[in-house]
Amino acid sequence: MDLFDVLTLIGGLSLFLFGMSIMGQALERRAGDRLRALLGKFTTGRAAGFLTGLVVTAVIQSSSATTVMVVGFVNSGLMTLRQAINVIMGANVGTTVTAWILSLAGIDSGSWYIRLLKPSSFTPVLALVGIIFYMFCRGGKKKDTGMILLGFATLMFGMETMSGAVSGLRDIPAFQRLFVMFRNPALGVLAGAILTAAIQSSSASVGILQALAVTGQVSYGAAIPIIMGQNIGTCLTAVLSAVGANKNAKRAAMVHLSFNCIGTMVWMTVFWLVKLAVPIDFLEEPASLFGIAAAHSIFNLLCVVLMLPLSGFLEKLVNRLVSDVKQPESYMELDERFFAAPSIALERCHEVAADMAGIAAASLKEGIAVLGKYTPELAASVREKEEKTDHYEDILGTYLVKLSARQISSRDSMEAAKLLKIIGDFERISDHAANLLETAEEIREKKLQFTSQALLELKVIYSAVEEILDLALTAFLKNDLESASTVEPLEQVIDRMKEQMRTRHILRMQQGNCSIEAGFVWSDLLTNLERTADHCSNIAGCMLDMAQQNMNLHESLREFRNGSQEYRRKFKEFEKKYDLGQ
Repeated sequence: MDLFDVLTLIGGLSLFLFGMSIMGQALERRAGDRLRALLGKFTTGRAAGFLTGLVVTAVIQSSSATTVMVVGFVNSGLMTLRQAINVIMGANVGTTVTAWILSLAGIDSGSWYIRLLKPSSFTPVLALVGIIFYMFCRGGKKKDTGMILLGFATLMFGMETMSGAVSGLRDIPAFQRLFVMFRNPALGVLAGAILTAAIQSSSASVGILQALAVTGQVSYGAAIPIIMGQNIGTCLTAVLSAVGANKNAKRAAMVHLSFNCIGTMVWMTVFWLVKLAVPIDFLEEPASLFGIAAAHSIFNLLCVVLMLPLSGFLEKLVNRLVSDVKQPESYMELDERFFAAPSIALERCHEVAADMAGIAAASLKEGIAVLGKYTPELAASVREKEEKTDHYEDILGTYLVKLSARQISSRDSMEAAKLLKIIGDFERISDHAANLLETAEEIREKKLQFTSQALLELKVIYSAVEEILDLALTAFLKNDLESASTVEPLEQVIDRMKEQMRTRHILRMQQGNCSIEAGFVWSDLLTNLERTADHCSNIAGCMLDMAQQNMNLHESLREFRNGSQEYRRKFKEFEKKYDLGQ
């Protein structure tokens, strides 16, 4: 093996790792909605959790990514530790799928039909189809499909290149002695753990082992301990992801580590004892690509068979290892661990935005209530809710911008843009609630009073604003387009009400029935109520735009007002309902 073979090996390894990475990312984007549906079934039992972990990992080709997502779910309170244990066990089995795919490179037959199954035969076709999809198709899903095919072709080409580059090692005595040394199970486990921890992918490290196996110098006696060690090394990603997380997330990461360490220690001990007690000729035979894939699957299944009945013990163990520490209550938070699956990250954003929306709507209603009857408790509640919505806008905006900067599907990108628009409107609604509180405090301090007619008019516009707020909230929380289409005619009625009420108050001031100072407060009050309705209109309009995959809000609203008979019918209904009288 000369310098050029070393360079070829480096190039092949780089292509292999790059292909695996881009294929996994494209699979995540392409399967985003299905992942979301699967992850919604976490609470249905032990078997469902195990199968979910298995399927999700098989799809995204990474147990590390699945485990990091699980740590994020536990950290956010979306999953219990007991549910996480079952999913992590399933992920350990799901990760073995990659080795079986890579083992196709070991097919060797004179049959024309069997040779077609060899990756070097069909990956050029996949690469051609992939580049056509990626370069000439506009749809995001088709581009992702193209990226999956290109990634698979790249990793298989890298595998073939590595195998060709290392084939010369079979005649080097030092390489032979290296794998004789790894027949010591402890050294094999250590080597597998270090390699996997370095590249943070057990699938990739098994692929590297399969590439080395073509030399014929890797025996089953050396390969099996290395495979066992790879399961320990892959835990590093989850352990790192738990840094800074809450105690339950740390426990989830500890479950992954404990599961693999206990399984490895038990089965390595069994392997060592059997090896000492009974001479097994099979262990001295050169490992094949299929044999390594089979050993990987069998070992992970044995770990599940051992630990699945002991899941309760595993939960108690990690609870003791990570002790209870009282943590202060905090707002709902967003976890960057979810970036491993953008569709799930967006689902979490929706949940946090829904909490923000509910708080903003409640703050506005409390702001209206405090105008009627001021209490210190109600005033404190309005201010607290305004601070919460400010916090949510900050963390959601930052999170969504970071998420949008990653490679995500066009659908997820539009969803992120929608949320970025809407959270700004909900934050402004809570600001108007704080403004209403300030108005109430000014009325109280200056002992201002409105006429009985003015108070009756206020009750009418309060009811209209509360209804439009409920409609916008329903439209957002339930993706209810019917409620969204009802918002705009009511917003136009509120606009007219504001102008009528302002004009009437000017007449009352001219007649001496109301002071000028009260007139200024009246104007501020109406402005905050009318602008709240405007933000509700923005939210509903954005929902309607996204349903039609359109981002031009003002043009859509203008077309809706001018061309819709339903709009005119609803407008007349609201105009009659919220008539200010004479």
